[in-house]
Amino acid sequence: MGIVVENVSKQFGSFQAVEQVNLEIESGSLVALLGPSGSGKSTLLRLIAGLETPDQGKIFLTGKDATNQTVQERNIGFVFQHYALFRHLTVRQNIAFGLEIRKMPPQKIKGRVGQLLELVQLSGLGDRYPSQLSGGQRQRVALARALAVEPSVLLLDEPFGALDAKVRKDLRAWLRRLHDEVHVTTVFVTHDQEEAMEVADQIVVMNHGRVEQVGSPAEIYDRPASAFVMSFIGPVNVLPSSSPIFQSSGFESPNPEVFVRPQDVVVEKVADGSLALATVSRVIHLGWEIMVELNLDGGQKVTANLTRDRFDELQLAPEQQVYIKPKDVRSFPKYYS
Repeated sequence: MGIVVENVSKQFGSFQAVEQVNLEIESGSLVALLGPSGSGKSTLLRLIAGLETPDQGKIFLTGKDATNQTVQERNIGFVFQHYALFRHLTVRQNIAFGLEIRKMPPQKIKGRVGQLLELVQLSGLGDRYPSQLSGGQRQRVALARALAVEPSVLLLDEPFGALDAKVRKDLRAWLRRLHDEVHVTTVFVTHDQEEAMEVADQIVVMNHGRVEQVGSPAEIYDRPASAFVMSFIGPVNVLPSSSPIFQSSGFESPNPEVFVRPQDVVVEKVADGSLALATVSRVIHLGWEIMVELNLDGGQKVTANLTRDRFDELQLAPEQQVYIKPKDVRSFPKYYS
């Protein structure tokens, strides 16, 4: 096992940042800690790194108790959101920094840095300074520097948060390919659901300092363990169980709220016994799909996502009356915002 977090808690003053977290991360896996601001994901990452000390519980790295080890003893690579590169050093010197601290022979350092420059696709830029690089290139230098010392664990704290959307998406794909090459146990913090779904083998969803669910992207999305997970991972309609959309379809729930994904809302132009009347309020073209905002009788709002082919078939427009029903619904005992 790469990382084991055993009943770990951390409090800052009166704020409980992490509460009785238990987590196992397999060696060689790429895991996302996902949650909203204040959910405890960055604190948990810092506890694993040794930058914070738990109030209770233990942390094991590669089978050894690391709870009381220093950052240096843990053999961890850490990459921050804002790169933290040395501005007065070249790309090559930044990557070599940790190796020089460990007094590796100069010839070996040169060879290792050359390998890493090629690995992060920056060959030919080794003599530039950070100020001469784009944001995406700087983040790749930071990753190369973290990998230079061959860490047993690589930790990334919102690594792409400071970059624009296009660069962020490109780097996500690059990080996935990089991990498939180096296979170092990697944990990254993000509040971006799409980022976690696209990159990670496993997702750890956190809320209020606790782990809500651990699973693959498909498991988290298709089989959410709680109302919070369902509402946080991907778009969802949260409707009262008394809504006409459920009454007309015959669905009953003992819980006050019911969750329906937009792609699970069926839209028809012709009524039958299992459909509820709705009015199109807005049509939003998203390229590969169309989002349709609908109003039910009583003022409840529902969003439906349609393929372009289905939208073209229906020819929907604002103020048009249609009929809708849920294809798949979920209900949970309580919804936490």
